[in-house]
Amino acid sequence: MTISVTFCGAAGGVTGSCYFLQTDHGNFLVDCGMFQGSKTVRELNYGKFPFEADRISAVLLTHAHIDHTGLVPKLVKAGFGGPIYATEPTCDLLTYMLPDSGYIQESEVERLNRRNARRGRPEVTPIYTREDAENTLSQLKTVEYHEWLPVIDGVRARFWDAGHLLGSASIEVEIENGDKDGKPTRLLFSGDVGTGEAVFNEAPEAPTGVDYLFVETTYGDRNRPVMTDEERREMLRKEVQDALGNGGNLVIPSFAVARTQELLVDLAHLFNRGQLPPANVFVDSPLAQRATDVFAKHLKRGDSQALSHPKFHMVPDVQASKQLAQVTSGAIIISASGMCDAGRIRYHLKNNLWRPNCTVLLVGFQAAGSFGRVLQGGAKHVRIHGDEIEVRARIRTLDVYSGHADQDMLLQWTKNRLPVARQIFLTHGEEGARAAFREVLMAHGIEEKLISMPMLDDTVTLKKGKGQPAIPQARLSGEELSRDDWHNLYAGTVTALSEKLRSLETAEERKEMLEKVLRDIGSV
Repeated sequence: MTISVTFCGAAGGVTGSCYFLQTDHGNFLVDCGMFQGSKTVRELNYGKFPFEADRISAVLLTHAHIDHTGLVPKLVKAGFGGPIYATEPTCDLLTYMLPDSGYIQESEVERLNRRNARRGRPEVTPIYTREDAENTLSQLKTVEYHEWLPVIDGVRARFWDAGHLLGSASIEVEIENGDKDGKPTRLLFSGDVGTGEAVFNEAPEAPTGVDYLFVETTYGDRNRPVMTDEERREMLRKEVQDALGNGGNLVIPSFAVARTQELLVDLAHLFNRGQLPPANVFVDSPLAQRATDVFAKHLKRGDSQALSHPKFHMVPDVQASKQLAQVTSGAIIISASGMCDAGRIRYHLKNNLWRPNCTVLLVGFQAAGSFGRVLQGGAKHVRIHGDEIEVRARIRTLDVYSGHADQDMLLQWTKNRLPVARQIFLTHGEEGARAAFREVLMAHGIEEKLISMPMLDDTVTLKKGKGQPAIPQARLSGEELSRDDWHNLYAGTVTALSEKLRSLETAEERKEMLEKVLRDIGSV
């Protein structure tokens, strides 16, 4: 019996989660997520899968976030026709999230092709369309927590609440391996481990005593202060009050699923207690609106009622979204995407970043190379849709809404899974976070030889048999996954050059500087 796993994403980075498992019983995936971050990383979404899609028998999804599910429609388009297993809330969310993702692909490509036509460059095609995504939905199959699910012959799985998002799961997998003792090989995929403190989620759970443990490390290098709901709301209150007191808008880039709903519940609490000045909250994300309906369906009555506060206004269409550009002060605008890389948030940033009385509040993890990380890093000039924008707005970060466990929480979750008989694989983290968490594990008595940090497209054979697993060629190095790329450097260089030219006093000085730059690159 041969059992192997290939790390097709979230290995050296935090996005594109995808595990490709090959067994003599058949092949299946745990997650099939979209890559986010720098352009170099996002380009992986357009390339071929490192496996044959039509030879995948089933897909198991840990939760609905696009970095774990976003390439499922591409997989179906490429020939996968099997079942896609997930919890009921995850399936409910994906009913809206996947078509929305397809629409974003189409919209972004349409805009890019208009620019390419003007530049004489070839057209590109979307990763998949809304129709492709809708065609995928019929393959979703709901599962219950704690109940064994037959995946393929010789393989079964069980879902445990990961406490990260409505419907999120850690997935336990058992594979019959033909050993004389009859014991199967047991694997546990953490998915994204929650904090146990989020607005909507319970504490994470999972079994113990597995053979192989795959654990995320997004926040493996840091701890967040432990705080009560009231303390978290007080921090939000201060940020909102300071922003509105500055005389401009407050723009909040927010993941449409979970983060937006958590913010709405806390804002409703503050409004109801008179702790915020009167302000209209515009939720400008069609996906966030639909996801809010799903949350309301699955939540307790009190939380679901908070999601429909009279101060909250769902922006119904593109025309209404454009009209928000006329609002220059006193509004709270919540829009996706959370890392500022696509969607309507780009337009709101374009309209507000140059205003010194406006505030941008980042409330989620910003991956290396993402536009959000660029803003977080203190960029003074940025480019949006080809236009240069001077960043004069206040850029603030409020890191108390993360759905990811921090270092201490991850450590406790991992220790609670012990003993792990064979190997602990650290995944879903940038290189610094993974390395830091590895050191913490060893400091708490876990042997170094038990810990592995696989890179993108690495294949590990868990059990050797007669068959040989297919081993793909690595598409990117770990360094490329967790750092800015040449696109980021190019954008920074162009804006820095523009700024330098503006600082010179005469046309002759500007001309001399440009001639020097051209000489340095061999163009004159």
